[in-house]
Amino acid sequence: MPLPEREMLLFEKSVSVIIPTYNRKPWLPHALHSVFEQTAPLHEIIVVDDGSEDGTSEMIQDDFPQVKVIQQAHRGVSAARNCGIRTASGTWIALLDSDDRWVPDKIARQLNALDAPGSPPLCHTNEIWIRKAQVLNQKKKHLKKGGWIFRHCLPLCCISPSSALIEKRIFETLGYFDEALPACEDYDLWLRICARYPVLYIDEPLTIKHGGHADQLSKIHWGMDRFRVAALDKILCSGDLNVADRQAARLMLHQKCKILLKGALKHRNLDLQASLASCLNRHPLPGLKSDQAHPLMGVV
Repeated sequence: MPLPEREMLLFEKSVSVIIPTYNRKPWLPHALHSVFEQTAPLHEIIVVDDGSEDGTSEMIQDDFPQVKVIQQAHRGVSAARNCGIRTASGTWIALLDSDDRWVPDKIARQLNALDAPGSPPLCHTNEIWIRKAQVLNQKKKHLKKGGWIFRHCLPLCCISPSSALIEKRIFETLGYFDEALPACEDYDLWLRICARYPVLYIDEPLTIKHGGHADQLSKIHWGMDRFRVAALDKILCSGDLNVADRQAARLMLHQKCKILLKGALKHRNLDLQASLASCLNRHPLPGLKSDQAHPLMGVV
């Protein structure tokens, strides 16, 4: 549906698009074309080439000269995103993974929604999921929401980086993507943001996500909840949570640790057992000791 004429006016907010990429030369042009097709004005487009060996940077320079390319040694998606965010001169950051795409009015819809006084510093959208050229139905656990959604964010990552438009000052206030986390770095960031701010949600599929690649972090790393537990541990130690959110985060941490402990015991992973035991001891449930909450702890 075309935008009303009033929405085609220049927006006061300046948007920097940040695209991290690593050896995704075949996919990246599709992402970039979707950026150039945006109906809203964009301040700049930055691609951070995280040590690609497939000629990605050369392709961008030849085919997309208007894009700013930053090359760095391979350090992971968090380091690539952080490099782009720190370099950006726009007041808002639009993240886009190099295998995803936007519909043409994605940014315009978000800027228009954020135009109201007192709008939140983060806006995300619904998505279309595609795997092997087939559209996937999202499950109930992937339901997205707006408002104060910290507790809704606890089980799984419920904001896609490619759908997010974020005020840059938030990174300067709350910190950037955690480069120490091999995966679930977005889960960690959303917890930190949603503990402090509400978010705006546009229930329209304005972001198109492509999955099933062999290099996706969920395929490379086993036991993704290990990294979610690390993020929960970090935010519980931060002192940033109110009483209700702190209790909800504790409960979720204990649930995830219990599942991970079963696997750690089965595979005799002593390091993981010790790490989980230490985490549970730092965050006991009120009225329960860690070994009372989880009898498996007695084996550690």
